[in-house]
Amino acid sequence: MAELKTQRNEGDVEAFLGAVADERRRGDAQQICALMAEVTGEAPAMWGPSIVGFGSYQYLSAGGRSNDWFTVGFSPRKANLAIYLAGGLDDQADLLARLGRHKTGKSCLYVTSLATVDTTVLREMVTRSHTSATSGTS
Repeated sequence: MAELKTQRNEGDVEAFLGAVADERRRGDAQQICALMAEVTGEAPAMWGPSIVGFGSYQYLSAGGRSNDWFTVGFSPRKANLAIYLAGGLDDQADLLARLGRHKTGKSCLYVTSLATVDTTVLREMVTRSHTSATSGTS
C-alpha cells in the first residue's frame, strides 16, 4: 500500500513562510500561523513541502488504513490562503455564514486575504476543528 505523500517532516517553517514571494500573502501566512499556534498550543510543523500543520491525530482512511494528520493547517498558495480544518466544514455552517469572503472545499477553506474575513470567526473555526480532532469526534 502506498504511503501518504503529505507527512510531517523536519522542514523549517520560518524559512518556508519567509520565502513566500507576495508580501501580503506572507503577512497573512504569518498571522494565521500565530493564530493557529495560539489556539492549538502546538508548534507549527511542515507537512509535505508546502503545508504548515499543528498538532496531529489518527484517522482511518476509506481503505481502512490508520494515518497521522494535522488538526489544523494552512498553505500560502499563489492564488489564496488554503486553510485545512480536520473533520470538514459541515458542522461549521453557522460560522461560515459570518466569516466573510471565502470559498470552500471538502475540509478546506480558501481566502484571498485575511482582511476579507472576520478573524474572530476564523479563530472559532480553528478552535472547533482542533477540539473535534483531539477529542476523537472528527
